[in-house]
Amino acid sequence: MNEVFFEKEEIKELRCLHRKLLGTLGDQLPRADIREIKNAIADAATAGVLERDRFGFNPIITAMSTACALCESVDADRNMVVAILLSTVSRVGHIDNSIIKERWGDDVAKLVGGIDKVISLYKHNASVESDNFRKLLLTFAEDIRVIIIMLVSRLALMRAINHHPSEKLVREAAYEVNYLYAPLAHRLGLYAIKSELEDMSLKYSNREMYSRIARELNETKAKRDRYIDDFIAPIKARLEAEGLKFDIKGRTKSIYSIWNKMKKQHNTVEDIYDLFAIRIVIDCPIEREKPECWLAYSIVTDMYRPNPGRLKDWLSIPKSNGYESLHITVYGPEERWVEVQIRTRRMDAIAEKGLAAHWKYKGIKSENSLDAWMSNVRDILEAAHTGPMELMRNFKMDVYAQEVFVFTPKGDLYKLPIGATLLDFAFNIHTKIGTQCVGGRVNGRNRKLNYRLVSGDTVEILTSPQQEPSRDWLSIVVTSKAKNKIRAVLKENENRSADLGKELLQRRFKNRKIEFDEATISKTVTRMGYKNTIDFFSALGSGEIEVNAVVDAYLECIARQIKAEVGSERVSAAEYMMMQSEEEAAVDAGSSDIVVIGDNIKGINYRLARCCNPIYGDDVFGFISSEGVIKIHRSDCPNAAHIRSKYAYRLIRTRWSGKAGAEFAATLRVVGKDDIGIVTNITSIINKEKSVTLRSISIDSNDGLFHGTLVVGISDTIALNQLIKKISTVKGVKNVQRNK
Repeated sequence: MNEVFFEKEEIKELRCLHRKLLGTLGDQLPRADIREIKNAIADAATAGVLERDRFGFNPIITAMSTACALCESVDADRNMVVAILLSTVSRVGHIDNSIIKERWGDDVAKLVGGIDKVISLYKHNASVESDNFRKLLLTFAEDIRVIIIMLVSRLALMRAINHHPSEKLVREAAYEVNYLYAPLAHRLGLYAIKSELEDMSLKYSNREMYSRIARELNETKAKRDRYIDDFIAPIKARLEAEGLKFDIKGRTKSIYSIWNKMKKQHNTVEDIYDLFAIRIVIDCPIEREKPECWLAYSIVTDMYRPNPGRLKDWLSIPKSNGYESLHITVYGPEERWVEVQIRTRRMDAIAEKGLAAHWKYKGIKSENSLDAWMSNVRDILEAAHTGPMELMRNFKMDVYAQEVFVFTPKGDLYKLPIGATLLDFAFNIHTKIGTQCVGGRVNGRNRKLNYRLVSGDTVEILTSPQQEPSRDWLSIVVTSKAKNKIRAVLKENENRSADLGKELLQRRFKNRKIEFDEATISKTVTRMGYKNTIDFFSALGSGEIEVNAVVDAYLECIARQIKAEVGSERVSAAEYMMMQSEEEAAVDAGSSDIVVIGDNIKGINYRLARCCNPIYGDDVFGFISSEGVIKIHRSDCPNAAHIRSKYAYRLIRTRWSGKAGAEFAATLRVVGKDDIGIVTNITSIINKEKSVTLRSISIDSNDGLFHGTLVVGISDTIALNQLIKKISTVKGVKNVQRNK
């Protein structure tokens, strides 16, 4: 091996790691494998292609440290160790994946490819605090063993940077571990790795606090040990008397865990009551695990008073990551609460070392996609007879197979559904970027709008101010966000074009002194084959139809209406008024002519407006509709202001004849307490009135109030006002008013 690449101390360390690794693996790593791996690494070192990492560490030392940590913390596995060592030379392109497959097998080649893909993510300088980064990490890994290797590699790195000169790099590594890798280790049941990562993360990010807690723990160690011995002694005697085989010991919580409790409880180290836990580890066959754990529980709770609120039964229902144990908190000597953990030797091996924890648990509800994925493989793993590492080779990390994760050139990471296109990505960033998108560059190559993205792509969007969305874009995108934005922009463009078309038509009508009537326009729109006025005006604004053709169709429509209504060539007086110019109509509307309406009035074509339902006695006005009918509105009608402002030339003064005759419909709204009998009392009053009939009633009750709508037949406003007063006197009625 080229010793130029290695410093003297590194050569010593390398030999030490080599001996340690061989001693751990034993016969799992044949001499032929060792020789070929050494040759591959030596060739790469001689060729000068190996590079130190950002911390200045030798990659071969790092790989050997990671392999040793894997054997120590998880399990000794030939393929995983070989993949760790070979990935160092594969990553720099010194050895091809096909050669790895030929010499060391498909499984090793797959692992090396997974490691290289995951490490390549860091070239994007993406923020690991993004939840999308964690998901992409799992997607890229493909094999769960790659995730375990990444966790162990971070463990080896954290051990190596204790005295590194770059405080910035150390803090970055600590943050990354705390946010990403420690939680992932927890989810996989690798508790020993998780605890060590968290402790070192605290040490590097807040060394003062870490040192303070460690110092206080050390100062109180002797006192704590005496207390543990006194607490354990009587329990030990009783357990032995029951014939149980067991180990019992006290264990202080991790420094990181203590720090978390100090933050939550705002306490000092001395004030944390569960600073340590007593652990009883029972040695028994698997079929006796639960009975013997519960027997130990009964012994402990018989000797010390338990706190039922702090019982944690992960024996009956294990955690999603496979953790099994029985936790109780009891009131011990010196009036102190003490946590006692009861588990078997098998459970302790999982909890302590995390060894295959994720394939040994029983069924529970999944909380998210990672839990769901682990649940799917659970039954296969439990039923298998081979070792856990052998089984893991058959699993794909397809937790997020329905999503793709892509980078921007700056390293920002975005999540999109599977099948998303470059255009989807553009709209996901910003609506303006989406609407002006003309294409993009994906991994340095020009791509069209319909290019389907792949996880890990680096995407740069190209835009043009002249670009506008088209309806064809709706068939390109798959995300609802992009579809909605495209539809909104298309609608906005249609409305803009429609406003332009309407303005164009109004100007032409004004020039030719033609009245612009909305109702007649609607009929013209239908006759010209358009579904609605928006499409019609939009077509007019965009030049699809010619404005003169619309004018001709409009005049023809008016002629048809008049001929149909009068039955001859003679035009009625009302229709004549409608066709006058606005100036002439305004003079007529202000004249002293008054239309008189009533039950016995003949010869006047009028209708009572449904929007306000006027009755005899109301202050009213007439509105000459496009059909030539005079519609009678109340002066306080909700539509009165709009009619007066827009159609002043079509208004006509109106009054009732001297005597009421017909029965009119009036709507009353009643609000009151939802008491039994209140509706009966109201209807009773109405029935007693000779000139009033109840046509319909609807009641809605909510939060102790009822809201009633009554439609009554009544002769005039005087009778209506008297009825309102009488209903107002009913007990429980809060408000009665006529519907406007």
